[in-house]
Amino acid sequence: MAERGSGQQPAPRALSRLRGRAAQGWRGPGARPRPRPAGGGGATAAAVRPPARSSSWRTPEPGARRGGGTLLLPPARGGRRRKPRGGAAGEGASACPAAVKRSFHRRRLSSGAGRGRAGGPRREAARAPAAPMAKPPRPAGDSCCRPTDCVERPLRRLFAALGSGVAAQPWPFVLVPLLLAGGLGAGFLFLPQRQADDIEGQFTPTGGPAKAERDFVRRRFPTDDAERFSAPRLPTEGAYAALIAVAAEGGSVLGPAARRDVLRLDSAVRARGYEQVCARSGGACASPNPLLPLLDEAAAALENLTFPVHNCSFLGAALGGVRTADGGQVLSARALKLMYYLREDGPAAAAASRRWLESFLRDGPAELAAMGLASIQVTYFTSLSRQEEFEGNAKSIIPLFSITYFLTITFSIVSCLRLSCIRNNVWLACCGVVSAGLAVLSSFGLMLFCGVPFVVTVANAPFLILGVGVDDMFIMIACWEQSSRRKEKSNVKSLLAETYAEAALSVTITTLTDVLAFFVGTWTAFPSVRSFCLYTGTAFVFCYIYTMTFFGGIIVLNHKREQGNRHWLTCMPVGLDEDQAEKSCWYNVCCIGNCSRQSPQPEGEHPMSIFFRKYYGPFFTNKWVKLLVVLLYGAYLGGSIYGCTQIREGIDLRNLASDDSYVVPYYDDDSKYFSAYGPRVMVVITESVDYWNETVRLGIENCTEKLESISYVDKNYSESWLRVYTSSPQNGSIDINNKTIFISHLSELFRNVPSFEWDVNKTQDKIEASRFFIQTVNVTSAVDEKNLLNELRETARQCSIPLMVYHPAFIYYDQYLVIVQNTVQNVVVAAGAMLVVSLWLIPNPLCCLWVTFAIASVIVGVAGFMTFWSVNLDSISMINLVICIGFSVDFSAHISYAFVTSTESSANKRAVEALSLLGYPVLQGAVSTILGVVVLAAAKTYIFRTFFKIMFLVILFGALHGLVFIPVFLTFFGNCGRSPHTTKSKNLELRFRNDKDCP
Repeated sequence: MAERGSGQQPAPRALSRLRGRAAQGWRGPGARPRPRPAGGGGATAAAVRPPARSSSWRTPEPGARRGGGTLLLPPARGGRRRKPRGGAAGEGASACPAAVKRSFHRRRLSSGAGRGRAGGPRREAARAPAAPMAKPPRPAGDSCCRPTDCVERPLRRLFAALGSGVAAQPWPFVLVPLLLAGGLGAGFLFLPQRQADDIEGQFTPTGGPAKAERDFVRRRFPTDDAERFSAPRLPTEGAYAALIAVAAEGGSVLGPAARRDVLRLDSAVRARGYEQVCARSGGACASPNPLLPLLDEAAAALENLTFPVHNCSFLGAALGGVRTADGGQVLSARALKLMYYLREDGPAAAAASRRWLESFLRDGPAELAAMGLASIQVTYFTSLSRQEEFEGNAKSIIPLFSITYFLTITFSIVSCLRLSCIRNNVWLACCGVVSAGLAVLSSFGLMLFCGVPFVVTVANAPFLILGVGVDDMFIMIACWEQSSRRKEKSNVKSLLAETYAEAALSVTITTLTDVLAFFVGTWTAFPSVRSFCLYTGTAFVFCYIYTMTFFGGIIVLNHKREQGNRHWLTCMPVGLDEDQAEKSCWYNVCCIGNCSRQSPQPEGEHPMSIFFRKYYGPFFTNKWVKLLVVLLYGAYLGGSIYGCTQIREGIDLRNLASDDSYVVPYYDDDSKYFSAYGPRVMVVITESVDYWNETVRLGIENCTEKLESISYVDKNYSESWLRVYTSSPQNGSIDINNKTIFISHLSELFRNVPSFEWDVNKTQDKIEASRFFIQTVNVTSAVDEKNLLNELRETARQCSIPLMVYHPAFIYYDQYLVIVQNTVQNVVVAAGAMLVVSLWLIPNPLCCLWVTFAIASVIVGVAGFMTFWSVNLDSISMINLVICIGFSVDFSAHISYAFVTSTESSANKRAVEALSLLGYPVLQGAVSTILGVVVLAAAKTYIFRTFFKIMFLVILFGALHGLVFIPVFLTFFGNCGRSPHTTKSKNLELRFRNDKDCP
């Protein structure tokens, strides 16, 4: 029976081998000239044009020597055969691929060459010597070789030479990568210094406007947490501990039992030494909630409570789930928020506050459980929580690495398994996975040596590298086995040279496209994306290098073991004697070599290739099935486009924590009960203007009214020192249009409302800058956040007064301004780079057209369907969309090029041939990549699950296009898909192949 995994075609990257199969390209250094059928006159012998400066050649006789599927013609009597140009005969030569071999045999048999009947005119013709052929003139306008050959030939020669070198001295190519990986792996000593898990620094755009606005606010309006703290006036989120108390069983948090529990909760927090580190205003700690003093009084004190403003205090962020009467009186409330702000004025105060928060997070949960608060349910959060939970994400996936390696090694072993204790490729499979692991170790170590920040998104890279590295391994093994089957001799240098000439080019092409995609991804405003692309792109380069060196050396050592007839596990010689011959089949498989107790035979066609040729291809070329595929694609495209219109932008901060984190319930309560009122935005007049000029004041008022007219702003809760100052009754008797009077009377305003003093940056004779506040409402989604920011900034930009709007949350809102632009830029540039590479190495316009179609279609599908899978367009998903381009090229280019270069007579037959050659490799490559990332589906963190989701969509839709959509669509074009190379005369092609002007 055929051995398992035998005859497998190279995994989906075999672009150069397709060129050899279908386009009948260059055959490698030292390849002998191919025979050519003699035309006309009923001639039966195959005539071949001799190489330049060679002696005469003759037609083949019966029994002429053959090698690698090519008829080798000895010289005529009295002549001397000249060694073919390019090296020893056959060494490093590419054996005739299967598709070319089949078509060549048909032509040879039709002309009477090869296995003709004994006797008769055919035999006599074979004996007659052929007259030397004059070199035919080159047609005008024809070049010495096709553009793809002129690129491919020198590369094949280079790789063949590398293969010969690896075969000659395998141990240096095995040991040097191990030593190099070990040396570069020392870079992990710098990992603690290179970790950059700052959420703001990594997941917000570099140079975002809000960061410059924050710096301006810090300079113009310095804070003093020890004396005049005001939460809305902070340029940052501040240092704080937040607790949300939700009334149990649908009750009201203002009920007697709930109020008592809230007061107990407040006392417990203060008992932890809060008074020593609290932010102060007016000599006392800032109140965590303006309603807190009322909760300790009788219920009558709450009867006149109004919402959202009570006694000049804004309660929108303090009381949630509120039911009010017509007059605004509070009937009930579901939740109450306590905000305990800490000092940050100076390093010592900031360090003390941090220690208090760390102690709170460490001991607080146990204390809350011990309190037994029956009337309320408490969730908590601190200014450190988001960062600490985010930093813990990388640790949570460490156990998944071992699972990934186990799955990958298992899949590799199963794919390479042979029912022979000699020809079993288990060690090749294991070493292929080790090669990918060495690439990760080397690339990460090098980047750490170079000082590239290590962010949590980089932890996704090893999973992807494993899948791609295994794919490259399959290519090498498949080409090695094909070379071994096609070559009768066992010269390891010749075999490995041929393997490298066939496999290395396709691995080079796909590695080049993937590395280009990643390095294009570094042109982004998000540092986390830049770090991921640098680490992963470098890992792809090392994966390529180690595949060409380390794994090639392992192939040679494994071949030597097979040549020595040694067991795959024990490396002990395996023999067959009379006693062993009668053992069971399983004994023979494990201890002798195969079940039949005979020498291992060359492997036949892989069962999956037979399946694609006999069943799958004909099924999808049926006209009714093709109609069904068209309808399926229409549904796919329609759903994708609809999904693209529903894309949600930006990363939700709650998704930076794991699913079982205490942060998630807090975010849920905050969103449920406190989302009606959004950020309290400061509006800053950035330059010194003449506030005492009535025209200037009218301009400021007009700008304020325009801002308040935005749908996301409630004008009833604005706070402006200038409005209060100009409307004050005591200013009615003075001339505030006078500069001196205007500035001198500001002190009276500050005595009445002390917080206004923090809103005016003035010197003795002018006001450098000032600010006022507007209240936003109904900002409940990412779309609302984006629209709010755009409308506020656009309104401020159109104002005649130099205005700036700012809130600490705008640091994260800035991602909405660049995420789509960056994504489109990276996708377009990467796609352009892929097409340039495709046109350079696959100079067939129709093929490049289908590559373009596949890239666009897969990207639209992934972008659309990720919306249905609850994935936002953020810096994490943007990484995967760039990756999507490289994999789209891998799947589409091979199938379409195999189709357009096929020599079959009809479009359906060409589609079947393309699928029979590449159906299984595409499927195998897709499975290996999915196995590399599938364990991330079990991760408890949004970042890693998102990586899996999008990679799954990329591979699924890429394989769907390669195996279903593109083959079916190509059949609709019939002969329009014919490659111009296949329509040329075979004589012309053979003449150009050996032309001395070609590389």
